Amino acid sequence: MTNIYIWLISFLAIAGVIIRPFKIPEVVWALLGAVILLAFGFINLNDGFSGVAKGTDVYLFLTGMMLLAETAREEKLFDWLAAHATRMAKGSPKRLFLLVYLVGVVVTTFLSNDATAVVLTPAVAAAVKAARVSKPLPYLFICAFIANAASFVLPISNPANLVIYGNHMPTLLVWMSHYIIPSVVSIVVTYLILFATQRNQLQEPIETDITIPELTAGGKTAMIGICATAIILLISSALDVQLGLPTAVTGILTSAIVILRARKNPWVVIKGVSWAVLPLVAGLFVIVEALNKTGLTEKLAGLLQPSAASNLTAATWGTGLITAFACNLMNNLPAGLIAGNVIQAGHVPEMVKSATLIGIDLGPNLSMTGSLATILWLVALRREGQEVSAWQFLKLGAVVMTVTLLFVLASLWI
Repeated sequence: MTNIYIWLISFLAIAGVIIRPFKIPEVVWALLGAVILLAFGFINLNDGFSGVAKGTDVYLFLTGMMLLAETAREEKLFDWLAAHATRMAKGSPKRLFLLVYLVGVVVTTFLSNDATAVVLTPAVAAAVKAARVSKPLPYLFICAFIANAASFVLPISNPANLVIYGNHMPTLLVWMSHYIIPSVVSIVVTYLILFATQRNQLQEPIETDITIPELTAGGKTAMIGICATAIILLISSALDVQLGLPTAVTGILTSAIVILRARKNPWVVIKGVSWAVLPLVAGLFVIVEALNKTGLTEKLAGLLQPSAASNLTAATWGTGLITAFACNLMNNLPAGLIAGNVIQAGHVPEMVKSATLIGIDLGPNLSMTGSLATILWLVALRREGQEVSAWQFLKLGAVVMTVTLLFVLASLWI
């Protein structure tokens, strides 16, 4: 009965995060589930703290990225970048669409999918505002979809990659040999489908007479900080160093330098950061810790290992598809934690590992709460006064994610 209660509470908590009944924030449901599991003794305090502690690297990573993004936003760096992008579009909405997509690929590859949601979304919102676009959602959708579609180009492109491989992360060259073709397929197919579904809304001409605002000293410092973070993350990945602490340090230092040079009140930046994301992640980690107590990891590993041994092709396709859709039932962060534990316990072939990672990274493009990056994108959208319903995203995601996933899984045999 204990296992049944754990599953029921976890299911309801995750459902609350996904559906947001009564518009209660996602963090409330995650924390409520964690508190109930602890209060009724389904998981003890030591296990609860252990679950929270497992997310330390993620908390540090998100803290650094959110501070960088908020500092850059406060110093109008996004407005400056948006003005340049809009001028380069030369009045063509289709060209602007492509430019935003390419920038999204670069940001996701070198700064992670969470950074794309946090950093790129305000920039795109500023760009479409400067271009006087009456229908901004097609451009804003890019930030959500490319954040997941390009998130396995490099190990640093998605924190979930580190969770899945754990202490067995392949070297950068080995990683590229496994994922460069699937990544290219994912990026190209996602763009083609996204453009095809949005092309009818990309007909109106956009503003060409764009005034380029002056970039302040603080804005230049923020841009240097973002570039330095990308370089440090690449070096950390090559040296097999966890990414959270370097990201947090560069984010805090960049913010501190900008604030000191501009003689601003630190509270201006601090209050703009979406700190609720951190307890949301912590709550999800506790829920996963409770699910592991039910023997979930051992059961799944016991099913996966003989399946991969008897029919590698079926196991690869099945694992990729199941993990992709599972992300949308429980968010890709807890799904990635469970998948990582199963893979490391089951000693499965590399092809199955690749399919699992692709499912965890790309699968969240189905629903708007499938990944932490998409939740961060939603938070950024709300700050810009934009709203997207779960059904609206699901209708688009069902086409974009499903077709892309099939192409990407097929590319593993190339």
